[in-house]
Amino acid sequence: MSEDLLSFEPATGEELWRGPVSRVDDEVEIARGAWPAWAAQAVTFRAETLRRFADRVKAEAETLADLIARETGKPLWEARTEVESVANKVDISVKAYAERTPNRRIEGAMGLRNAVRHKPHGALAVLGPYNFPAHLPNGHIVPALLAGNSVLFKPSEKTPATGAKLVELFHGAGVPQEVLRLVIGGPETGKALASHEGIDGLLFTGSARTGLALSRQFAGQPGKMLALEMGGNNPVVVWDTADIRTAAILVVQSAFLSAGQRCTNARRLIVKEAMAERLIEEVKTLANRLIVDHPHAEPAPYMGPVIDNEAADGLTESFLILMSNGGQVIRHMTRPVADRPFLTPGIIDVTAMPERPDIELFGPLLQVIRVDSFEAAIAEANNTAFGLSAALIGGSPQLYDQFWANARAGVINWNRPTNGASSAAPFGGIGLSGNHRPSAFYAADYCAYPVASSESDAMRASIGVGLRDPEGSQLVTKKYL
Repeated sequence: MSEDLLSFEPATGEELWRGPVSRVDDEVEIARGAWPAWAAQAVTFRAETLRRFADRVKAEAETLADLIARETGKPLWEARTEVESVANKVDISVKAYAERTPNRRIEGAMGLRNAVRHKPHGALAVLGPYNFPAHLPNGHIVPALLAGNSVLFKPSEKTPATGAKLVELFHGAGVPQEVLRLVIGGPETGKALASHEGIDGLLFTGSARTGLALSRQFAGQPGKMLALEMGGNNPVVVWDTADIRTAAILVVQSAFLSAGQRCTNARRLIVKEAMAERLIEEVKTLANRLIVDHPHAEPAPYMGPVIDNEAADGLTESFLILMSNGGQVIRHMTRPVADRPFLTPGIIDVTAMPERPDIELFGPLLQVIRVDSFEAAIAEANNTAFGLSAALIGGSPQLYDQFWANARAGVINWNRPTNGASSAAPFGGIGLSGNHRPSAFYAADYCAYPVASSESDAMRASIGVGLRDPEGSQLVTKKYL
């Protein structure tokens, strides 16, 4: 009898879904056997199949949004925006595939052609996260299928129901069941899939710890594609603005959207000392007004719970550690419901801490750092091994140019939140945030590889030097055609 994986609603603790753990060897064998026929289909056929998937997502948008909200705890309004992103991904990916992996031909002399075309890798594994259980894995799955790969999708063990629904929608749109496989299981299942010799690559979104382990594992396998997106310890810098209220709104959006469970959320607020008190007071006032409640509550909450009690316990402990090591509390992080993972926004000034932890605190916890100069602000922004997103709020165009040129991140915004990233642009980071395989519009780059060809309809060849005369030993200089 196979073991089952269970999923629970963070807001209520009730069981939401259960399903049997997959046999990785069997799933890989099926996907490997299916991808050649899928790759042989015209790209227009695959694109139309995926467009039917987008139509099915739109038709079942409310059902999918409700499931996402229940399984992640995020507010229903936010789950609806995730569903919109899932549907929109298809047209964006088709456009990206045409732009990033076009067929090119250059005509040469005597009928010679130089061509560049692209081939799929084969069977690709996709490991999905829990914070965007539909949108983020979909951002790998759609371009991978479009390029002609088969896909083995393992959703997070914390959000398997959303993963199963997503795969159901793909299959219902005409993606063959053998081409897209749902792999259910916990961390051990993920490790077995990632290390399986039958996969041709792995597309991963998740923690830096797991990403580093995957990077070491794939180091001896240069023939396999590895694309990593691993989050960040992201800075938002506020400088020289009289509009303190708008700046505070942008800070709160950066720090507390999705209960702080976006990889692009701001973890550190770096602010000019001369304006720090006014800004911090406004941020605190706004944070006090944020509604934290279950996904379907009325009035609609800004934040739901974090994913589970283990995550909430870890964040609470991190807040206490910052306090005990010199952090000055601006707003306490609290647990409004004792046995559920709801957290209120926590804000703490860590300017005086001699050593600040360079980790991704994945939740509604914002650290404040005061500085005297813009150069110090940039240095503090770069005081991390991560490099996903950064934002400057306020300042002049010249200051933004300086910030853009010197900030180490893959997403750099001005007068926008740190988590404002467009799917029509590349998305990825450097350092511990990624391995230079940005997703979103650039996902086409890692879902297919270029093949250069020199081609001619007729054979022509000559050797013009270095041949002996066939009748003797004398060297010849004429060409043999």
